[in-house]
Amino acid sequence: MAKDAPNWEGLLKWSLAHADGTASQRHLSEEDRRWFMEAMQSQTVDVIKRMKEITLVMQTPEQVLEAQGVTPAEIEDMLDELQEHVESIDMANDLHSIGGLVPLIGYLKNSHANIRAKAADVVTTIVQNNPRSQQLVMEANGLEPLMNQFTSDTDVAARTKALGAISSLIRHNKPGIAAFRLANGYGALRDALSSEDIRFQRKALHLIQYLLHENQVDCNTVTELGFPRIMTHLASSEDSGVREAALHGLLELAHGRTDKGTSNIDENEKLKKLLEGRMKDISLLSAEDVSAAKEERQLLDSLWSTCSDEPSSLRESGLLSLAGEDAPPPDVAGKHFEPPLRAWAADRNTVSTTTSSEKKEAPLLLGLGPPSTPHFPANGAASENERGGGTSS
Repeated sequence: MAKDAPNWEGLLKWSLAHADGTASQRHLSEEDRRWFMEAMQSQTVDVIKRMKEITLVMQTPEQVLEAQGVTPAEIEDMLDELQEHVESIDMANDLHSIGGLVPLIGYLKNSHANIRAKAADVVTTIVQNNPRSQQLVMEANGLEPLMNQFTSDTDVAARTKALGAISSLIRHNKPGIAAFRLANGYGALRDALSSEDIRFQRKALHLIQYLLHENQVDCNTVTELGFPRIMTHLASSEDSGVREAALHGLLELAHGRTDKGTSNIDENEKLKKLLEGRMKDISLLSAEDVSAAKEERQLLDSLWSTCSDEPSSLRESGLLSLAGEDAPPPDVAGKHFEPPLRAWAADRNTVSTTTSSEKKEAPLLLGLGPPSTPHFPANGAASENERGGGTSS
């Protein structure tokens, strides 16, 4: 076997020769057994060992790595590999046990923007839907450098990745949400909405929607910070994702605010004017574009119902719900790629139905039938045919 790669062709021939069922069973020689184990182990990665090696690199000062010729691109590749390993929840939790979580958080302050962005991306993978790792990152004071990167980084990609990590860190995490509030998180989100980067805006809007949905007590605070005006402006964005996210946030605000009717009358009027204009624009679209704007149509109608006692123009014109829109999509692929078991069952049903129908048809008898057992009535007299011993044809 070559040192740089296993001899897969030899392994395949060996497997076929010993597992095709044609050869008699025999004991492997020690040489064959050793060769096979070496071939398999050469492709087996000890994940914990590899994560420890990556941890050692992350613990090495940046200046030392540069002096040894390690490039930023190689560090990014290493973080890519680490991200693959921590996709497993167990491995994500083990990263802290082997000492890798703290140096990873330290990479959020790296001098290279791409490394900062990648480190935040790895943190996102670690804490996503993982309460244990969320707790570990909070205990390691991981929210603070993430907030600094989110609010102050000069690279918008790094800011966006940090925002994604924060969103995953505080989701379904009450202590995390409380810490986010104390760190002026809503103020940071308001500033993010003023960015010209569409992806950054969308991520900020999605987090705002989640926070308002889970904590309606924050709606008044967000209103005082001027979010309704900003989101009303974003609801007319050219990007459909930004428009829908802004409408979602406005709808959460409308449901959660307790100061209705006391102030913000001008803002409500501006919102109604925006909704009217957008619904008119949708009514002028082609049928295909109207169908594609299904979620936006529903959001516009819901917001209009919240702001006004009148039905929306979309509802009145029949554009709120199009014919056949709620029907399930046709199973085009299923006709060509039917699962084997389903096809086998369908064939059996067809055969069974055909057989049943054939059984129901009267058979065509040729010649004499099989002899039948005589049946005599209760009075002991045989029927006329039975008495003659023949069968009528």
